[in-house]
Amino acid sequence: MTSNILWFREIGLDALDRVGGKNASLGEMVQHLVPLGVRVPNGFATTVDAYQRFLAHEGLAERISAAVRDLDIEDVTALAETGARIRTWIAEQPFPADLEADIRSSYDALVAESGEDASFAVRSSATAEDLPDASFAGQQETFLNVRGIDNILNALTQVFASLYTDRAIAYRVHNAFAHDRVSLSAGVQRMVRSDIGSSGVMFTMDTESGFRDAVFITASYGLGEAVVQGAVNPDEFQVYKHGVRVGRPAILSRTLGAKAVKMVYTGETEVGRTIEFTEVPEQQRRQFSLTDAEVHNLARYALEIEDHYGRPMDIEWGKDGLDGELYILQARPETVESRASTTVLERFRMRDTEEPLIEGRSIGQRIGAGTVRVLSSLADMATFEPGEVLVADMTDPDWEPIMKKASAVVTNRGGRTCHAAIIARELGIPAVVGTGNATRVLSTGETVTVSCAEGETGRVYPGELDFDIQQTSLEDMPKLPVKIMMNVGTPDRAFSFSKLPNDGVGLARLEFIVNRQVGIHPRALLDFDLLGEPLRSQVEELTCAYPDPESYFIQRVAEGVSTIAAAFWPKPVIVRLSDFKSNEYSSLTGGSRYEPHEENPMLGFRGASRYVSPSFKDCFELECRAMKKVRDEMG
Repeated sequence: MTSNILWFREIGLDALDRVGGKNASLGEMVQHLVPLGVRVPNGFATTVDAYQRFLAHEGLAERISAAVRDLDIEDVTALAETGARIRTWIAEQPFPADLEADIRSSYDALVAESGEDASFAVRSSATAEDLPDASFAGQQETFLNVRGIDNILNALTQVFASLYTDRAIAYRVHNAFAHDRVSLSAGVQRMVRSDIGSSGVMFTMDTESGFRDAVFITASYGLGEAVVQGAVNPDEFQVYKHGVRVGRPAILSRTLGAKAVKMVYTGETEVGRTIEFTEVPEQQRRQFSLTDAEVHNLARYALEIEDHYGRPMDIEWGKDGLDGELYILQARPETVESRASTTVLERFRMRDTEEPLIEGRSIGQRIGAGTVRVLSSLADMATFEPGEVLVADMTDPDWEPIMKKASAVVTNRGGRTCHAAIIARELGIPAVVGTGNATRVLSTGETVTVSCAEGETGRVYPGELDFDIQQTSLEDMPKLPVKIMMNVGTPDRAFSFSKLPNDGVGLARLEFIVNRQVGIHPRALLDFDLLGEPLRSQVEELTCAYPDPESYFIQRVAEGVSTIAAAFWPKPVIVRLSDFKSNEYSSLTGGSRYEPHEENPMLGFRGASRYVSPSFKDCFELECRAMKKVRDEMG
């Protein structure tokens, strides 16, 4: 240990003022969670003292203070010019001799421990970063797959300079942090070979509803920076904490992401050119990037971390493609939903809707409306007007100054755990991410309404539609003399609905779950080998990630029911088996092939008449097998 360098094993949360939030948390995990079986790659951190001495040389700190003192961050042009000037000053600043010597010796020791083939991540760790009340997500730079001491030194200089990126300057002002009160540490950590494995982000709560009894996991192939940046639409999993703790199957839901690209190593060693995006083979896109066993192991790690920190956490993880093991790369406090009011419910509700222009993943459970502004790059940010709807291929923290002005955000790419989603939540604006083609469908100048208040699917509607904002104080609600149970048929709203005063669920309609979770007539799944085109391809596209079409139905229905049950546990949940009418079954994929035409479906082939019919017996059996899975396997 020196005044310049601290190893992760030497630090913990009490070292935040010496090594910043990210490195302090890594040290905390190395000291306390690695002995419990949580894998965390080793590394070392430069200290805040070292950074401050680096800036003090030749009066650089005073020049920086003068440059930002009267800066108007709403003037995006001035912000960009000032940030670039400061970063150039820092990049030209030499390391003090003793600091460089300590970095060199520590790097040699880390290479000796990690092996000659290892490469390293060089990450920022600010003293106002990864705090319980401000995430500062992605405000400073990270460099991956760095090899050789000269490249390590170069990356460290660029990390130091990144304390004054445009986004970091603006974020500090928005969150009332004085620039000269924020210092930087840099971490050098052994890379996990997730470039040939998979990686992602997980939260120890549902990021949209704030439901505390689930672990939300995103996963994709390659390095996790692709998920964090929002460059890929990842797989998503919701895992029930109680099921994990008692050792039962606990996956409540899974969503197959497009995973079109992945971030991998290049053969280059120059900093900034060591990683690249490549396309993911079609067959891999059609599979989940994690096995069920790996999802459960990650959830166990998440619970160990949450239990230790005593609060909801935001965690980055990676699967090493060489040894097949799962590793925790970062852990920080969740900063939005965990601080939301538990006594006041705010609900946005569309009064009327039309056919949406486009759909994607919903962020923020809010509604916003305004004029579209499609931006292809940050070079056009000066054209953005307050109250417009920002539409872009993807956003990263560099876009934060204009996201703050937006009434809503819509992107082609990204998942619910990317930086853009985190910042949108912090700013309190709705965002629809991962739409696929928003920049082609939407045009600058048209008026739209962006709704993230209709479950997991976010929708963009044409025109400025009316909506209501309802606020309910739970403290003011009188205690009722009777028990009230809820009707719930949409699993993706169950976490939110469970916050309302209730005594459980009196009616969960299985047909609603089949419609939303399955979308295919059960007979088409049973007859898959007999289907002709194009129906066979349509069914195969929806079921490709599952062992077989029957498993798809059973798994999806079981997950829908278990999500509702978990949301309201330990209160009772009463499930009614399907009561589809023939015209409703016909609307499912393949349904018209099997359903009769009835003049009055209300009085026709439905409910119990289907259960006892020989022609529907094996379809009804699928429902029973799904319910048996929920009761006997998931508990």
